[in-house]
Amino acid sequence: MSTYEILREFAAGWGTIYFALIFFIALVYALLPSKREAFDEASRIPLRED
Repeated sequence: MSTYEILREFAAGWGTIYFALIFFIALVYALLPSKREAFDEASRIPLRED
Protein backbone atom coordinates (compact mmCIF):
# COMPACT_ATOMS: atom_id res chain seq x y z
CA MET A 1 0.00 0.00 0.00
CA SER A 2 1.45 3.36 -0.99
CA THR A 3 1.70 6.40 1.24
CA TYR A 4 -0.96 8.13 -0.82
CA GLU A 5 -3.46 5.33 -0.24
CA ILE A 6 -2.77 5.30 3.49
CA LEU A 7 -3.26 9.07 3.76
CA ARG A 8 -6.37 8.94 1.59
CA GLU A 9 -7.97 6.29 3.78
CA PHE A 10 -7.04 8.21 6.92
CA ALA A 11 -8.53 11.43 5.56
CA ALA A 12 -11.69 9.68 4.39
CA GLY A 13 -12.32 8.11 7.78
CA TRP A 14 -10.84 10.19 10.56
CA GLY A 15 -10.80 13.44 8.63
CA THR A 16 -14.57 13.33 8.22
CA ILE A 17 -15.03 12.63 11.92
CA TYR A 18 -12.61 15.44 12.81
CA PHE A 19 -14.40 18.05 10.68
CA ALA A 20 -17.83 16.92 11.90
CA LEU A 21 -16.61 17.32 15.48
CA ILE A 22 -15.26 20.81 14.76
CA PHE A 23 -18.58 21.74 13.12
CA PHE A 24 -20.63 20.62 16.12
CA ILE A 25 -18.33 22.43 18.56
CA ALA A 26 -18.73 25.64 16.54
CA LEU A 27 -22.49 25.13 16.38
CA VAL A 28 -22.79 24.65 20.14
CA TYR A 29 -20.60 27.71 20.74
CA ALA A 30 -22.76 29.84 18.43
CA LEU A 31 -25.99 28.71 20.10
CA LEU A 32 -24.91 29.17 23.72
CA PRO A 33 -27.33 31.49 25.53
CA SER A 34 -24.44 33.33 27.18
CA LYS A 35 -23.12 34.39 23.75
CA ARG A 36 -26.44 35.74 22.48
CA GLU A 37 -25.85 39.36 23.50
CA ALA A 38 -22.39 39.46 21.90
CA PHE A 39 -23.68 37.99 18.63
CA ASP A 40 -26.68 40.34 18.58
CA GLU A 41 -24.35 43.30 19.06
CA ALA A 42 -22.05 42.06 16.30
CA SER A 43 -25.00 41.63 13.93
CA ARG A 44 -25.91 45.30 14.35
CA ILE A 45 -22.44 46.63 13.47
CA PRO A 46 -23.15 47.04 9.70
CA LEU A 47 -26.31 49.04 10.45
CA ARG A 48 -24.61 51.65 12.62
CA GLU A 49 -24.00 55.09 11.23
CA ASP A 50 -20.57 56.55 11.73
